[in-house]
Amino acid sequence: MLCDNCKKREATIHITKYIDDKKSELYLCEKCARETGHLNDNDGFTFQNLITGILNPDLNDLNKIKESSMECNNCGLAYEKFKRNGKMGCAECYSKFENKLRPLMKKIHGSESHIGKVPQSEKNYLDVKKDIEKLKAKMEKVIEDENFERAAQLRDEIYELEKKIGSE
Repeated sequence: MLCDNCKKREATIHITKYIDDKKSELYLCEKCARETGHLNDNDGFTFQNLITGILNPDLNDLNKIKESSMECNNCGLAYEKFKRNGKMGCAECYSKFENKLRPLMKKIHGSESHIGKVPQSEKNYLDVKKDIEKLKAKMEKVIEDENFERAAQLRDEIYELEKKIGSE
């Protein structure tokens, strides 16, 4: 994708802004990003810097926070250290700091849990697979109830759906 500013170089920086629930996106090459002030030589952006910035909106107020006693039982990582470097020490840290991480995830993702996205090319396939699973569960229930006529109808619906995904 070409830079939105110069229209000559490859865009390597993607900037997304939300203002009053309106999303705007800007794709810039490194040179244009520097020239427009979106990037400077000492940015050194990393994911850890992002996490640290969200956790520490004002680094001078660290002493006010009463989290210094929070520490992972497995690796010994203190929550304060995680806040400074943005890295967990082990898998147990996620459980230990869960009550602090939930609001952080909500800030980053807009939700406390990851829902994920499915590529559009796979969405229809996965929707049909879910429908098949639901129909199979229904069919088992009607067989238990000895409603064999309905079970045969469900079997035929499943067969048609399986043909549909088999041809994709």
